[in-house]
Amino acid sequence: MILFLSFLVVFSTAAQQTGKGKPATGAQDRQVWVKALYKISYPVVYNLANETLKKKMPLETGPEYALNLKSVTYLEAVGRTMAGIAPWLALPDDRTEEGKMRKEMRTLLLKGLKNAVNPKSPDYLNFRTEGQPIVDAAYVAQAFIRAPEALWEPLDKETKARFVEEFKSLRDRSGAYNNWLLFSGLTEGFLLSIGEQYDPARVQFAVNKMKEWYVGDSWYSDGEKFSMDYYNSYVIHTMLVDLEKILADHKKAPVSDYDQALKRMVRYSEYLERIISPEGTYPAYGRSVTYRTAAFQALAQTALLEKLPAYVKPAQVRCGLTKVIQNMFTGDQNFDDKGWLVLGFNGHQPAIADYYTSTGSLYMATLGFLTLGLPADNEFWTGPAAAWTSLKAWTGQEVVKDYKVAY
Repeated sequence: MILFLSFLVVFSTAAQQTGKGKPATGAQDRQVWVKALYKISYPVVYNLANETLKKKMPLETGPEYALNLKSVTYLEAVGRTMAGIAPWLALPDDRTEEGKMRKEMRTLLLKGLKNAVNPKSPDYLNFRTEGQPIVDAAYVAQAFIRAPEALWEPLDKETKARFVEEFKSLRDRSGAYNNWLLFSGLTEGFLLSIGEQYDPARVQFAVNKMKEWYVGDSWYSDGEKFSMDYYNSYVIHTMLVDLEKILADHKKAPVSDYDQALKRMVRYSEYLERIISPEGTYPAYGRSVTYRTAAFQALAQTALLEKLPAYVKPAQVRCGLTKVIQNMFTGDQNFDDKGWLVLGFNGHQPAIADYYTSTGSLYMATLGFLTLGLPADNEFWTGPAAAWTSLKAWTGQEVVKDYKVAY
């Protein structure tokens, strides 16, 4: 009886229960996701569209911040927000309340993207100096890769040409010898995907080093030495899978390379599902924990691709992530009084910020919402509420044992 009561307490996945003590429906869970993603991303998208991003966005940094803040933070906010909302914006228009929100967001972003690369706009974004734009240009490119018909194709010819020029301008710099290699690789991969001249050396170097840095059972080291953090999800699996897909589609690499990268991401997604506690929390360890729900990007992308392992039901991922999203974003602890994200993990905790973390950096959080790209009638959203792995384990239910893989 105690176990059963415990199960009921932590299994309520919506912001409020239905009033009858029943778990929330998938439709109610989706409302939680949409509301949170809209709340996070709207200030960035709205202000970029109205050429007030640089005027309105706060410039908060941690105590050890060491970058050229005004040269990098705005592109961080835009690129990271785009990459997270892109699959959602790729869904077709409809007359639902969500559909109206989605159309509004897409319309604003398309308007803002023209400003982002217009040298005459007060919100012209810096791609040309500093190392950090190598990172955030890649998130812009990833958004175009994830939603080409919604975000790239509608742009006018001049704006497209300007983005291409900005992406190519990054070639006069190099970044860190770690996951940063994928940023250059993916931006070049996007250029390949739209028929532009690309740098195959940057692409191949990124792919080759990731293969060398694979340490087993779905984990990549971040450079020559392994780092225990969430960068396998923030960057490595997701960008490598996207890049390998482009290379395979354009016959620049065998399909088997993409298949292997995808299998490894699927396996890694199992770890992410298992770390969601029965209460919908997860460990705040490693660098960049201020990226919050970006820790679950690889799980969200695996679910978006409908590649979850057979024993990991879509509904259990939905319910687990919904609980995490509620814990992070149902309240206002992670927002200032104007709706901008604040430095911290779950609250205003600036001391937890890294030397490269500013307000713009925080919009990586949107990357945990990729599964909103699945339509509302997909099994992910329609399946009956289900317990995630740690909830099953801690309430005495049958749990599939973990294992290791050799690929």
